[in-house]
Amino acid sequence: MQKILRIGTRDSELAIWQASLVKNELSKHAVQSELIFIKSDGDLDLVTPLYAMGVQGVFTKSLDAALVNNRIDIAVHSMKDVPVQLARGITQAAVLKRGSYKDLLIKNGEWSLAHEMTDPPFIIATSSIRRKAQWLHRYPNTTVENLRGNINTRLRKVTESNWHGAIFAAAGLERINLRPANSIELDWMLPAPAQGAIMVVCREEDGTVKEKCNMLNDSGTALCVAEERNFLQALQGGCSAPISALATIENNELHFKGNIFSTDGKQKIEIEMKEEILMDKYKNDIGLKSARALWEMGADKIVEGIHDEGK
Repeated sequence: MQKILRIGTRDSELAIWQASLVKNELSKHAVQSELIFIKSDGDLDLVTPLYAMGVQGVFTKSLDAALVNNRIDIAVHSMKDVPVQLARGITQAAVLKRGSYKDLLIKNGEWSLAHEMTDPPFIIATSSIRRKAQWLHRYPNTTVENLRGNINTRLRKVTESNWHGAIFAAAGLERINLRPANSIELDWMLPAPAQGAIMVVCREEDGTVKEKCNMLNDSGTALCVAEERNFLQALQGGCSAPISALATIENNELHFKGNIFSTDGKQKIEIEMKEEILMDKYKNDIGLKSARALWEMGADKIVEGIHDEGK
């Protein structure tokens, strides 16, 4: 009798959608599975800003613990929430084809961005220090408020507030059909590493489960997000650092953009590179090269400043 895989997931609407996608994809390969719901620290504390919670993996460590303790067989994560260093005993089993990597501005009421220049205070909400830094770099007169909760909760808070709007990830809203008609794509805002990608992890020793999940792996997405996460790791970044990265594949070339900001948005260092994809071993190091280039351009000073702020 075939073992039914236990899929660990948070119980938010988006998390359930992502886990259900994995469940449905596995069923196409005749693999039976069921969902197991687990609360994360990030779901239980909806007040503290994410960057102030002092830990990486705030949305993943409860699922990691369940996996290590054999309460579940695989866990499904929004990959941008996963620490670059996986917990001991856990390994990447698959990365699904990426959705939108863009950030969206959800407007509250009728106004234009020109309003910000003429009628302060202009108020935008986000819990992401990356989005905050990039927004303040472009619109320095803005007041940025903290916004926590699942997607449904955050959308409701926006309509009930005096904010002009809030910033969301496009992928999450689109996956559960909640993208408002008045949303604006922030094409100038570089995403978080691996934004829009879904990651499946399992126990290292469970080769059978890994093999089953690997049938869902999208190699192009896996390559791009790996380089973005290499960039993040090389800059010593995490949830508390305004580091952004995007890798895309065009005509057998890997195109990479990355940046780092000071938390107030006043300092910015950016990089753009491209290189041919090494198909023979399907491994590139453009993320690491880009990080080293930023380091030489002064990123170390920004990182030191961010660390000093946290002391």
